[in-house]
Amino acid sequence: MKKIDVVAAATVYESISELPTKVQGLMHKAIEARANAYAPYSKFNVGAALLLENNQVVLGNNQESAAYPSGMCAERVAIWKAASEYPGVKVKQLAITASSSQTKVDRPVGPCGACRQTLSEYEINQKEPIEIYFMGEIGKVVKTDSLLSLLPFSFDSTYL
Repeated sequence: MKKIDVVAAATVYESISELPTKVQGLMHKAIEARANAYAPYSKFNVGAALLLENNQVVLGNNQESAAYPSGMCAERVAIWKAASEYPGVKVKQLAITASSSQTKVDRPVGPCGACRQTLSEYEINQKEPIEIYFMGEIGKVVKTDSLLSLLPFSFDSTYL
């Protein structure tokens, strides 16, 4: 038997204002997308903005349905929209932000497990990491250099 340690590295910024200027713009796009989320049940709005290698920005936001769980997360809306509109174009960065009408979201909100799995497949297929920036409504922003930092021991098509 051998024990291994799995470590996830991240950088924490105190606020949006500490981010590089280009990333601040991407996060502000995610905030705009968050404002258009359809979340009448959870009251939890999420916005995502993807920067593609062709400098296009693709937005997504969560979309709920009374027939839970048939809604969709902002991250998957954005990545599938990018793949359908810009097939084969690599994703460079992803910005995510979340807010609630019931409470102040003052800590970073990372992608859910299903989104991590979906995003990891895009990262693996493009053979380049995707920088992920995520935050709540206010406060700190977490950055990882790769989605795979958030999903160690990931499952991908090589197992099939």
